[in-house]
Amino acid sequence: MKRLVMGALISDQRRALKHLGGRLKRRGAPLVHYFHQVDDPYSHLAAQKLFDLFQRYTVKFEYHLAGPPTSEEQGDSNRFTTWALNDARSIAPFYDTNLPTQIDQPSTDQVAAAERYLAGYLATSEFPERAVEVGQKLWSGNVDVDGPSTNAMREGTQLRHKLGHWLGATFFFEGEWYWGVDRLVHLENRMKDMGLSRDTSGICVPRPEPETVDGAAGDIRLEYFPSLRSPYTAISYDRTMAMVRRTGVQLDLRPVMPMMMRGIPAPQSKQIYIMTDTKREADYYGQAFGPIIDPFGEPVKRAFSLLPYMIEQNKAEDYCGEYLRSAWTKGVDITEEPGLRQVVEAVGCNWSAAKASMDNPDWTQLLEDNVADMLSLGLWGVPSFRVTGGDQPAFSCWGQDRLWLVETDIARRTK
Repeated sequence: MKRLVMGALISDQRRALKHLGGRLKRRGAPLVHYFHQVDDPYSHLAAQKLFDLFQRYTVKFEYHLAGPPTSEEQGDSNRFTTWALNDARSIAPFYDTNLPTQIDQPSTDQVAAAERYLAGYLATSEFPERAVEVGQKLWSGNVDVDGPSTNAMREGTQLRHKLGHWLGATFFFEGEWYWGVDRLVHLENRMKDMGLSRDTSGICVPRPEPETVDGAAGDIRLEYFPSLRSPYTAISYDRTMAMVRRTGVQLDLRPVMPMMMRGIPAPQSKQIYIMTDTKREADYYGQAFGPIIDPFGEPVKRAFSLLPYMIEQNKAEDYCGEYLRSAWTKGVDITEEPGLRQVVEAVGCNWSAAKASMDNPDWTQLLEDNVADMLSLGLWGVPSFRVTGGDQPAFSCWGQDRLWLVETDIARRTK
């Protein structure tokens, strides 16, 4: 995306205008749209929070059935379904939710039967209860419900697309999207700030707090797969390094080429959501985000070409951090030589020596090896993580919003 577009997307003024536009379109009580995909594990988790949200907030909930994202929207359609199921199962107990493990993929017939059944409850207050009930049966492989033929799923999918999203387990409230149980904290805080909560003492779905261990994880290894052209990496790199220092875990930094430069598609609606969600997450964690100079293309290749030199100088961690901060929070023009030189010198390295190393082709194989190992974990996005050691099976996950889970896994391996 162009620099000006990125700046506009993450501005506080844009968010305020979206919220204002949502309020001006309001007819009657404030309305939350919820989009439920019956064979989406994240939707099953979200459904288990619907009743509590309905009870807590003085808003109207409108429920919709929706279909799965397209192959292009999934990013990596060969890995998407398995990743989503594994990830949802890993976070389910921490959100006090349940996801049955009897089957890994509901049959087409059972999904269709569940959709027909739930369509009859979309306009009722019973939908949350019925969605959880049929979800438990669906993910256990024993759906015994059905209903008349309906276009509800198609209509819900069309509305979701019109409003600007592609996933199940999504909430749309007056101009802004919230995906899954992870982002309910933002929706709830917004509704609280608007005076729509019946109980201001807390929220229904807080984020889990990590288990931690102070400096005792020296025998545990953390492989960290960041990218220099990743907004989510940019807002979590410093938090990741702080976690490494706090736990004492052995860090193996394994940078990878950006997804879009590896041929992974990202439709415009997805790019817009990622940028606006990154800004929201950055604000939540007190992390700066913007002004931005996007290093897409040759600039990020030039930056990566310095990686072998930085590894030789024992500066790779500092270099990646300074580059991310320069590109994504300081507005340094890292697409030009003076900006890249500023990054190199900021970490205490000699620019002439670093520039001379750019002709070294070793960086391409280094990044290709990192990508291959990340893909072998069933992951394709960044930042991703793999934790090993402590006589337990390896654990891997993807997302800056999984740092609490990474730290918890590290802590449990030390016990």
